[in-house]
Amino acid sequence: MDDSQLLRYSRHLLLDEIGIEGQGRLNAAHVLVVGAGGLGSPVALYLAAAGVGHITLADHDVVDLTNLQRQIAHDMASLGENKAASAARRMAAMNPDITVVPLPERLEGEALAARVAAADLVLDCSDNFATRHAVNRACAAHRKPLVSGAAVRFDGQISVFDLRRDDAPCYACLFPENARDAEMRCAEFGVFAPLVGVVGALQAAEALKALMGIGTGLSGRLMLYDALAADWRTIRLKKDPACPVCSRG
Repeated sequence: MDDSQLLRYSRHLLLDEIGIEGQGRLNAAHVLVVGAGGLGSPVALYLAAAGVGHITLADHDVVDLTNLQRQIAHDMASLGENKAASAARRMAAMNPDITVVPLPERLEGEALAARVAAADLVLDCSDNFATRHAVNRACAAHRKPLVSGAAVRFDGQISVFDLRRDDAPCYACLFPENARDAEMRCAEFGVFAPLVGVVGALQAAEALKALMGIGTGLSGRLMLYDALAADWRTIRLKKDPACPVCSRG
């Protein structure tokens, strides 16, 4: 790191758990973020500010006025622009030392598999079960750690699926692909603006910890946040030995 970087990351360097070594790991890391909306906005901005060296950000959607209530990576000048491109511009302005690759597309199939394989860690900031399951399958196939978050109404959840470990559950162990639960989306049910910031910030924190190998992560646990009641709960998760996605038995 040069003098400018030492100054930029000085508050990390002061932390014994991080220091030069931990910051160096962040600078060398490659992360894939799927979704640049409510959750993806704080995730992308915090990863960029923290100095994650290579960030690939994928989102096929464009910014509209209803997004600006909560999607803090975008502004009025971004209206009509692709979300990945808009967020990438903001990230580059915050930290020109990092590389941000915006992908204005819905990642799926071989393209998704290739992007997951190239990353050290994946953050799912999408808003639908189909994408979450597709990302989970790709992470399981390539044994990549996955940080997953969701937020709707006043309820948020976050977990880490460390698919490098044989004993770790995956997203499909928690929400089976054949489940017929009704999907709740912000456009239909609404979302409390700061909720996505809380969940997204936690996703960023879990990602940074995993990349640096510090602290205790949320692997094997699901954290639930009720913003209306100001209540946090944590549920233990177990691997489903019959899971068709992650079972290697």
